[in-house]
Amino acid sequence: QVQLVESGGGLVQAGGSLRLSCAASGRSFSSYGMAWFRRAPGKEREFVARITSDGDRTYYIDSSMRGRFTISRDNAKITVYLQMNSLKPEDTAVYYCNAVGTPYWGQGTQVTVAS
Repeated sequence: QVQLVESGGGLVQAGGSLRLSCAASGRSFSSYGMAWFRRAPGKEREFVARITSDGDRTYYIDSSMRGRFTISRDNAKITVYLQMNSLKPEDTAVYYCNAVGTPYWGQGTQVTVAS
């Protein structure tokens, strides 16, 4: 079993940056691909980015996201990160991390981007 705890959200002005962290517990963290999702107000949860278990490959919802967001992981620290730059008001959402293919989700961290 894996427990996930997100942090790093907050209020930021448009064009600003935030780095989200997802700290995991459990011995099997390094065997899971990890992903970030988000849910904006009134919308369905959507995929943001994913990283393979060894950190060698990353995937993003689209090229625009790839240019602004960077997913990474530190298996020694059992943590996955989401660096978000050039934030836009439409990035406002609750961000969640997930161990890919499992029912393990964090509680979410709120990101609010002011225009």
